[in-house]
Amino acid sequence: MRGEGLRGAGDTFDMANHKTSAFARALLGTALLMAPVALHAEAAPLKVSGQDAARGVTQVAIGAFNVGFIFKSVDSTKAMDGIVGLAQGTTRAESTLVGITPEIMQAITDAAYADFVTKLGAAGYTLQPTAAMFATPLPHAHPETSPLNVNIALEKKATGKVTFVKPSAIPALYLIPGDFTASGMSSMGLNMNSGQTAYALGQYAKTAGVGVIDVVYLIDFSDVQQKGGFSVKVNSGVSIASNYSRATLIAPTGKQAVIKITDGIAVAGDFATMRDTTSGFTKTTQTATKVLGGLSKLGALRGMGGMGGMFKTGGATKQIEFDAKPENYRAGATEAATLANARIVAQLAALR
Repeated sequence: MRGEGLRGAGDTFDMANHKTSAFARALLGTALLMAPVALHAEAAPLKVSGQDAARGVTQVAIGAFNVGFIFKSVDSTKAMDGIVGLAQGTTRAESTLVGITPEIMQAITDAAYADFVTKLGAAGYTLQPTAAMFATPLPHAHPETSPLNVNIALEKKATGKVTFVKPSAIPALYLIPGDFTASGMSSMGLNMNSGQTAYALGQYAKTAGVGVIDVVYLIDFSDVQQKGGFSVKVNSGVSIASNYSRATLIAPTGKQAVIKITDGIAVAGDFATMRDTTSGFTKTTQTATKVLGGLSKLGALRGMGGMGGMFKTGGATKQIEFDAKPENYRAGATEAATLANARIVAQLAALR
């Protein structure tokens, strides 16, 4: 979760060397626990649109259930000097998660899917066997290869690399519009494919007389906060990313009800070890830029020409590597996904 306060727990890295708040220190203590502990599990803000589409739908098929694992994120903020109005440059945090294998991702996805199916049944839904839907030709649907790597836009000034994984029990990985926010021209084809897939699933819903459910969760490994526009603070954690995790019910009428998680779900635990991997060359370059920036600021203050305003006062780039503790990460991510399932299914049942 990004820019919404500390919700994950673990090691803390502050690019401006600010002192950790009392609240953060308390959470850092809980990070020593091996078993994940849910945070914000009771408060469940959700954004629902098209709720009328879900009314009366009791028979459903799961057309897609994808878990996206964020493995790299770049968060940045641009600051201005409050005294002389000079650009201070951009502060960037480049975070990378390592140590999570495809087998771990698959295990998390399979466990989350099995839990979702169980919760749907407990909520009174009749679930059509997966084989029945995928045995039916779906013209215009575009199955993607699992795992699928996508460059995505996260929040403002943030981008990421995500790997989508489908459950073993579902034959194809389908994405529909809204499941991802692609970044870059390379995703244009994927955007077009998702639109055609949504049409195909809608046609199936009409023909079969069942609601088709599409679920996507993004699992983040870091919590990034921008502090007053002058620094970027990064914490380790595992969470279901808010505003990028959602469920869509395509009704037999062809209309859609969308449930979006707007307050992310985080768990606390000892999930990763953080390391500053910024190269010596990058650090040296940043130091030189700051020196030149200081001269620029001095010139501006004295009303001098020449170097005044010639240089930005610098910014900073930190490259942070999260070395995952695989079993702890698997348990934490699975717990976060099952909490998300509970929210989604409860809301679906309420709309019904």
